[in-house]
Amino acid sequence: MKTFVTLALFAVLLVSLPVFAHHGSASFDAGKRVELKGTVTEWIWANPHCWLKFDVKDGSGKVTNWVAESNNAADMLEKGWSKQILKTGDSVTVTLEPVKTGKPVGRLLQVVLPDGHLLGMAYLQR
Repeated sequence: MKTFVTLALFAVLLVSLPVFAHHGSASFDAGKRVELKGTVTEWIWANPHCWLKFDVKDGSGKVTNWVAESNNAADMLEKGWSKQILKTGDSVTVTLEPVKTGKPVGRLLQVVLPDGHLLGMAYLQR
């Protein structure tokens, strides 16, 4: 019986490892903030995370496609966001915490809409 309990406990721990790994923030450059002006290409309202895709043009005209991860849809509603708040073609200023690899990916911190309205995330005040 003791062996069965040990094996069952091991199996539960093994299955739960991906859950712990998923919610880590080791890939983000904690504390670093990047502000980018760009154009929304897609606003994905989904669970477990919403995603903002936007294009940023540099001084030479080169376009970089950025992707910013946010919270789940229910959390976003509580922060004043909605499925319709960002539209393809909107000019936005995005503040994000970039990934350490230097790829154009990050954790969404805030967005300034074309009308100047500020949408923020709770973890911005860290």
